[in-house]
Formats: sequence, structure tokens, C-alpha cells
Amino acid sequence: MSGHQEHTAQPPAPVGAPTGYVPPGQGSRATAQPYPASACALSPAVAAPPDGARPGPGGRPVPQRIWCVDHDRMGLLAMSVWTERVPGRGEDAEPFVAHHMDSGQGMLAVFDGSGGAGAAPVWQASDGESRTGAWVGARVARLAADHWFHDVAAEGEPATPETLCSYLQFFLGRAPQRRSKISGTMRRQLPTTLAAVHYRLVCPQAEPQLELQPLWAGDSRAYVLRPGTGLQVLTRDHTRESDALELLRTDPPMTNLVCADRDFEIDGQRLIHSLPCVLVTATDGFFGYVHTPADFETLLLSTLQDAATVEEWADLIRRAVQACTADDASLALVALGYGGFKDLRGQFAARLEELTDRYVRTRPRGLDRLPSAAGGGPGSGASAASEDLADLPARVRSWQDSTWHAYRPGYETHLPPALEEYA
Repeated sequence: MSGHQEHTAQPPAPVGAPTGYVPPGQGSRATAQPYPASACALSPAVAAPPDGARPGPGGRPVPQRIWCVDHDRMGLLAMSVWTERVPGRGEDAEPFVAHHMDSGQGMLAVFDGSGGAGAAPVWQASDGESRTGAWVGARVARLAADHWFHDVAAEGEPATPETLCSYLQFFLGRAPQRRSKISGTMRRQLPTTLAAVHYRLVCPQAEPQLELQPLWAGDSRAYVLRPGTGLQVLTRDHTRESDALELLRTDPPMTNLVCADRDFEIDGQRLIHSLPCVLVTATDGFFGYVHTPADFETLLLSTLQDAATVEEWADLIRRAVQACTADDASLALVALGYGGFKDLRGQFAARLEELTDRYVRTRPRGLDRLPSAAGGGPGSGASAASEDLADLPARVRSWQDSTWHAYRPGYETHLPPALEEYA
């Protein structure tokens, strides 16, 4: 394949793994810049960034990675994107993506270590680098999720929020910790968010469908994306505010997150979706630094239309998020039931046109002269050099409110009810 390096060497399967178990990265393709084989497997090692990577402080390249697989015969396309805002200090773990061929099950997940609650160092690596509780917590949670999915797919472990929670508690309880003399209601040991989707292909009455189970704690999110309905959120942030636009304007504390020293819950719901569809999980580095909630979908679909392959799509997403975010960012994506990348891209072309007409072309002049609702955003407004900007904040707020009013009903179709709504 021109411009790409195929990695045929694969790491050994876990002990007891059945035939057909595909851990993250096996059989994947490298990006345009050849990576070492360890990077292809989404290991904790930092890969060399592709050409054009944005330098970090001191001129060091920002650690980043993309991983992709395009399996036409299975109708499966998958990718992940991971990047650190500050080299070596990122607290997002690398995304998890796995598909078990024999059982037709899969899982994608992201993990965002909570730097405020877990900022204290708890572990020192062999190279002398110290790691915070948030850094360790996110990576231990990823390890626990990996083991949980293997046991669900290969050993018959029930795929429930409760069993995932018990795996997280087990692994976190054996991870390195350093007790601090400073305590408070916000401080946590090894705190991290988790947003995952466990899926299973089922065939009731010979019509293939997808049984979905979003699983989450904290404010990372899971979504389903389809041409006719657009991006629909599957999780509700564990914060007192749940309005997606207000969450861009404010930064409320989380009321529940994975940690080692306090009780936490893994939330979940079950849904059935027809094929084809796209599943997405993302940390707030992707959706928290845009002007409106519709901007995240616009970023995904505009980069899709500009790409010729799934590898190019992942790299364009990586470049787009680095241009607008002020945080670490990680995303996992699985597309199921499409006839290859060209079919996927073609099916979403009309949806991008709709988004552009409704939410991009209506942007107020001078929008990009202001910070976004939380610091940036895709797209570029017209030049406002000669425009009086005195009333721009009010015009932007009015535009945000009106576009969110139009976008919200579809976006919140599968939003789980708030706790008080269960009563």
C-alpha cells in the first residue's frame, strides 16, 4: 500500500484467549509516518508523531497516535485517535478498541484521568518520570476494561455495569497509590472517567441488528452516529448540569467517577440499533472546546468527506482536534455494516450538507475572534476586521441558543434520564 507500512508481526494473545480474539491493534495499519510495531498495538509507549505534528513546550513534538483497521469482509471499520496537550503529561489513557470475531461482540472505550482530583504524584517510572494519580488511574482503568471484555467475550462473564465495576475496583485496589496528608471532598485516589460501548451483533428473524450497552462514569461520552439521525448521545454526564450547551459554558464538578478510595458506580443502558451505524466514544478534549454541540458532529463528518481512507480520516481528526482543543483528547470509533470506507463516506455526504446549511453558514460574523464556548471550535467565520465587535458576544450567544434548540431533540434521543427521573 503506497505510503503505508503493513505490520504483520502481532503480539501473542492473552493466556486463555480463544481463537478469533482480536486485541486492540492486531492487524492494524500504520499511519503515513511509519511507526514501530509497539505503536500499532496501542501500547503505552509513545509513538513518533506524523509529519506536521504540532510541537509542544520547548519544541518537543506532542505525543499522539492514530490506529485503524478496515475489514471489508466483516463490514467493520475501526480507529482511535489519542493526543497529549503537554508532552509526557497527558492524563488520557490510550483508547481501547476490540472486536471478538467468534461471538460478534466488541467494545470501544476512552479514559480521562481527572487531573484536578488526582494531581498528586503516586508512581515513578523506571526513567525517573513521576506520574500523577490521574495518569495511573486512567491506565489502570483501561487495563481493567481490557480484562473485563476478554472475560465477557471468551469466558462468559456477564456483560453488566456491575461486573465492570467490580473489575475496576479489583485492579485499582492493587495499583500504586500514595496517601496524601491533604484531604478534601474533591480529592480522589487514581480518579478517571470512563465511557465505553459494549456491542453484540444479533440476528432476530434473520435481520442483523446491534445490541448496544453504553457504560460510563464521569463526563466522557458515548454516541451513535447515523446518516438519517446524526450524532446522538448515549450517556449523561455525571454532573449536576446535563444541558450540553450549558456544559460548554460552565465547568461543573463531577458527581461520580472511577477511583480507588471511594464508592463509585458504572452507569449503563441497553439499546437495539439496526445496521449500519457508527459508534463513538470520546473524552472532553474533543467535544468540550467547540462553539455548539453540533460542532463535534461537524468535525467528524467534514474530516470524513475530506479523507480517501480510514487512515486519512483518523489523521484529519487528529489534526482538527489539536487545532482547537486545550486538553488531552482521545476518541475511539467503530463503524459496522458499511461496504467499505467509500460507502461510509458517501452515506454521510448529505448529512454534512445539512449540518453546514443549518449550523455552519449561519455562524455570526466574527465568531472566531472570540474564544469558543470553552476555548475553540471547528470551522472559520468570515473576517470581522471592519466589524464593530461590541455586540458580538450577545449575537454569538443568541446563535448558540437557536442552533442548540434545533439540534437538541435529535441529539438527546437516547439521553438516559436523570437520577431523579427514575423515581
